[in-house]
Amino acid sequence: MRTLWKGSISFGLVNVPIKMYTATAKESLHFRQLHDACHTPITYQKYCPKCDQVVDSDNIISGYEYEKGKYVILKDEDFDNIPVASTRTIDIVDFVNLEDIDPIYYSKSYFLSPNEGGEKAYILLSQAMKETSKVAVAKITIRNKESLACIRVLDNGTICLETMFFPAEVRDSADLKIGDLVNKIKVSENELNMAKELISNLSTDFAPEKYTDEYREELLKIIRQKIEGQEVKIPERMVSGKVVDLMDALKASLEAAQKERDKEQAKIEEKESEKVAT
Repeated sequence: MRTLWKGSISFGLVNVPIKMYTATAKESLHFRQLHDACHTPITYQKYCPKCDQVVDSDNIISGYEYEKGKYVILKDEDFDNIPVASTRTIDIVDFVNLEDIDPIYYSKSYFLSPNEGGEKAYILLSQAMKETSKVAVAKITIRNKESLACIRVLDNGTICLETMFFPAEVRDSADLKIGDLVNKIKVSENELNMAKELISNLSTDFAPEKYTDEYREELLKIIRQKIEGQEVKIPERMVSGKVVDLMDALKASLEAAQKERDKEQAKIEEKESEKVAT
């Protein structure tokens, strides 16, 4: 993995030199935009309309528009000289319980590893956080943007950092006026009990390996068929009928969930019997 950021974690008077790596990578398919007439890839150029010329990266600078058409120019050294500790240090502010952080604040995940000479301090922080069952709230600056961050320890002892939005960056859900609906629409006790039973029947332990990107897989099938010159096979779409009665929908869902649980149980029993036979 390529090192994205180097610095240190600071808590109290303890400094932990670390390297940071991106923890996730999207597996979306990337498409080139082509000219429909000749299938040549379209290119994008940075162009100055006043000088009527293409501008290369060496001649592009950063400007902040403080009034319409008026810019204050910022150079690389201006960003480097900002007197904020989080430009080189992940400064831990508080230790909190993980369940106290609403997932809406999370943005992107990173792995942290010890830099040379910081191995013992890294392991100390990892073990202390694991044994106290706490996560840390910190601040970090990446690419000229300061973010809140949550630092937590994975099961194998790796320290993981999740960048977070500041409260001012999270929109207020009150604008949706869902509270008005809660007060206006009444749900019967029977409907609520059936919905809770359905949730209970569909509840299981989280196993991330069982979830796959079905859209990506189907798109790859179409691409392979086109490469091989085959006719693209389009499966029939399932058309869901309009739900007329909520209770009927809940009952049907409960029956379907029970059938699925029975199938899963049968598979488990079949595997167990095969183990015994061998």
